[in-house]
Amino acid sequence: MNSATQPQASLPRDRKDADRDTSKEGSKIEGDTPAQRLLALLEVIAAKDQFFTLQGLVEETGLPKPTLHRMLQQLEGSGMLQREADNRHYSKGSRLRRLAENLLLNDTVQGARHGVLNRLMEEVGESCNITALSGSEVLYLDRVETQAPLRFYLHPGSRVPVHCSASGKLFLAQMPPAQRRRLLTGTPLNAMTRNTLTDIESVEAEIEQDRQQGFALDDEEFLPGLVCIAVLAPNPDGPSNIGVAIQAPVMRQSREDMLKHLPALERAARDIAAIQRGAIPST
Repeated sequence: MNSATQPQASLPRDRKDADRDTSKEGSKIEGDTPAQRLLALLEVIAAKDQFFTLQGLVEETGLPKPTLHRMLQQLEGSGMLQREADNRHYSKGSRLRRLAENLLLNDTVQGARHGVLNRLMEEVGESCNITALSGSEVLYLDRVETQAPLRFYLHPGSRVPVHCSASGKLFLAQMPPAQRRRLLTGTPLNAMTRNTLTDIESVEAEIEQDRQQGFALDDEEFLPGLVCIAVLAPNPDGPSNIGVAIQAPVMRQSREDMLKHLPALERAARDIAAIQRGAIPST
């Protein structure tokens, strides 16, 4: 994960220098479509805590000046940005601020799920996460880190190959055999550690065991020194796409130790499932 540029200790000499010093140099505006590039530019702008100029964004992003000027005009016209009194500097518009405020105000589902995850972390003393299946990868939706001195940092948005993830194996276990075989056949089963299962038959055998027991373990299969136990949030209407997991260094928790946390993990999964059901509008 790229670290942010550290702020300068000295004060800039003039307003032009201020634009240059307070921007994050080397920000990339990427995307396959104009809409994606516009959203990427908004992400850059949202991270700023000062006014900015067209020239400052040109220097920061490397995009051609006419292209950026057109993008800024679109954002200004939609209310996402506003031009300041000097007609040179831009700031965040009222519509963008309302978007941010509404997101925070109405994100009670995420807040409730995070609360369950935090309670689970406090009960077991280890890092906990919520995951979902995304293609052939497991996506981290949320994570709470333990305060213990030895821990692995995996932030929300991280992706893990499905075949070496505890929750990933449970997602696979729900699939019809033909669908699962198609996914595994089309996905490189790379060896992340010496414990990673890399042939389809071995993966299938472990998935079947996980399906029968209702939980799965990652025994240093993704990262050396990391053990994980996972269950799925129950869904009475069909397959679940919400996994709940506990992760810990093997120096602190063995496989047997992790199994002792299973009752607490299953309680948390049921609580998260109840939150999910409450968030789905009735038809």
